[in-house]
Amino acid sequence: MDFHEAPLLVFWESTKACPLACKHCRANAILKPLKDELNTDEAKLLIKQISEFYPKKPLLIITGGDCLMRVDIFELIEYANNLKVPISLSPAVSEKLNINVLKEIKKLKVHSISVSLDGAKPETHEYLRGVIGSFERTISVIKTAIEVGLEIQVNTLVWRNNILELPNIVYLLNKLNVKIWEVFFLILTGRANKDLDIEPVEYEVVLNFLVDVSTYNIQVRTVEAPFYRRVKLQRISGKECYHPLYIELKNKLISLMGKTKNQINPYTLPTRDGYGIIFISYNGNVYPSGFLPYPLGNIKNDHIVNIYRNHPILLKMREGAFWGKCGICEYKNICGGSRARAYAYYNDVLAEDPACVYNPYNVRQ
Repeated sequence: MDFHEAPLLVFWESTKACPLACKHCRANAILKPLKDELNTDEAKLLIKQISEFYPKKPLLIITGGDCLMRVDIFELIEYANNLKVPISLSPAVSEKLNINVLKEIKKLKVHSISVSLDGAKPETHEYLRGVIGSFERTISVIKTAIEVGLEIQVNTLVWRNNILELPNIVYLLNKLNVKIWEVFFLILTGRANKDLDIEPVEYEVVLNFLVDVSTYNIQVRTVEAPFYRRVKLQRISGKECYHPLYIELKNKLISLMGKTKNQINPYTLPTRDGYGIIFISYNGNVYPSGFLPYPLGNIKNDHIVNIYRNHPILLKMREGAFWGKCGICEYKNICGGSRARAYAYYNDVLAEDPACVYNPYNVRQ
């Protein structure tokens, strides 16, 4: 797919306000909204600009903070509906996300919602989320959302304390009848710190494990690990992973889910920061993604369509004008590395991704 003219996904951080206190929060979320967040008219201006993408309108994912902290959230969804801009919501799991709100979201024809589940047991999830009881509340929200007919996606951060729980999370998602699992990999921005992160070789292990998970009728997506696509193609071509941690995760998955009869699906969607994805912050600032705080402009002064199509750094990112391993990699067009991680480590959006262990220099020798 060609994402030069329009992104597939537009993320809007509608507010910094959030009742949770997550240790890895990209947004540095706080309890109350900041004074300069987009007001209702400015938010409608943003949605109007998004509606002007062509040939196809992107999906607008309203996130935060907690998007339900905005008092005008339903008014804005109705406005988007009138402009035929498809909407998804990524709310925090709090008391605000109750059955009445879920029914209203369904009534407003929201495309889907996503909630976060970062462990297979309360201790793991709640250590990261900072709120006691949030694990059971998350499970309840997932069940209720499915009952009212909403499509639901579960987001999980891979972090130091939940690697060995990943097969159990898959088993739990399967029991809950969740079909879409979006797996996040840490970027050192916001409140995230290196103590939460895993090692590059563990990235490779987890991605091989996710390829296995994808054969159990669960759609696996990754955030800030585009080399998942490289790993998938390598597995299809016969390259196996023999790391002891991978063997442990794989065997645990089989013991919980049984052996799969499905093959690895070769289909892949080559989105990455700034290519198929764009992000608007609470105050209208535009960035290549939510994890890449490289300013591109502001929707109050420039049009989002113009920023996305013509900003010089986005053009370079879409051309694959990277240095280091990412610049010469034969998987560059379907992967390209995490631009956010490159920026976090090297202060350069065009640098190589330090979490990828693949060495394309070996191929060229």
